Amino acid sequence: MSGARDSLEARARRIRLVTLDVDGVLTDGRIYVDDHGREFKAYSALDGQGVKMLQRAGIEVAWITGSNAPSVRHRAQHLGVTHVLLGAEHKRAPWERLCAQLAVPAEACAHVGDDLPDVPLLAACGLAVAVPAAPASVRRHAHYVTSLAGGFGAVREVAELILAAQGLLADAEAPHAASPAIP
Repeated sequence: MSGARDSLEARARRIRLVTLDVDGVLTDGRIYVDDHGREFKAYSALDGQGVKMLQRAGIEVAWITGSNAPSVRHRAQHLGVTHVLLGAEHKRAPWERLCAQLAVPAEACAHVGDDLPDVPLLAACGLAVAVPAAPASVRRHAHYVTSLAGGFGAVREVAELILAAQGLLADAEAPHAASPAIP
């Protein structure tokens, strides 16, 4: 195994908190606005399952976003995400308060982001993750760039990476396994 992969797995083994941007990470980054000014977003069911897998494994999940859209809070409530930091134009201070509140050191936090407001968190956390559509100026701060796009399973990919590194992936998948895999 390469040194870079060893480092990635070592980082993933320490994770106790995963913070996620919303637009561009949990969604594809497009924002739909109807004629009444209501904002709509599309979320991936794969990502929702990834969030639940992390939670069942005892890993805290929080969303930190510049958005104030009610749809964000609704989706978070549906997934049981209790730490939702809306309207965070500057994410570092609210992220630090959350880490302190949960008694999670920065090196035990992973952050998944896609744009410039995420850079301070990517630079501070133990496992920095970007999605492929993130600008190069953001991706260069990442320890890992997902193969799947934001809104299309990137969060699930990160969940599986972390759970596999912690030896918890099989347990996370077990409740849904009806029978052994087809050979």
